[in-house]
Amino acid sequence: MKKIGITGGVGSGKSRVLEFLEEECGAHVCQADILAHQVQRPGSECYQKMTEYFGEEIVGPEGFIDRDTLGSIVFSDRIKLQKLNAMVHPAVNNEILRLMKEEERKGTRLFVLEAALLTEKQYRDMLDEIWYIYTRAEVRRRRLKESRGYTDEKIESIFASQVSENVYREKCDRVIDNSGLFSVTEAAIKKALQEESDRRVDS
Repeated sequence: MKKIGITGGVGSGKSRVLEFLEEECGAHVCQADILAHQVQRPGSECYQKMTEYFGEEIVGPEGFIDRDTLGSIVFSDRIKLQKLNAMVHPAVNNEILRLMKEEERKGTRLFVLEAALLTEKQYRDMLDEIWYIYTRAEVRRRRLKESRGYTDEKIESIFASQVSENVYREKCDRVIDNSGLFSVTEAAIKKALQEESDRRVDS
């Protein structure tokens, strides 16, 4: 089973890439952010650790973790953010590995993992290749304005807080340019999958 990671900045069009990989290439798509929600469900070990450390104030009226409240706590305190990551990341990683094994048993040929921070070592060890979905900044800005109604100020703030393009290019194995027509992106994805398949055969 080929295991490919997908990463890139907000507005780069990762969702459409994932949709294509799932619907046209037969991939099983896994998104780390969704798994992070799942491992924090009430009753889970992660939920218990989080509420014990941060207190019941992070629990919303429905009993789930209130991400806005939690965010306001950790993003102004590096130590608390590190503590949160130490609770959530291992749980997410374990779930990813469990899903990989499950899909391999099913005979799945392509497993795709999407995450914002795939450049971290634990993901590198899980995956055969990591792809950076690159999109020019002006295209990303236009998409974010049209699809989410973001202001220029909010977009600049988001861009400033994310991993730089240089880091993505340095840490990822392949760059998929998604700045133009999606038919061009599709061709690049198919070519990348074929090259990965050929590489595995040769090795």
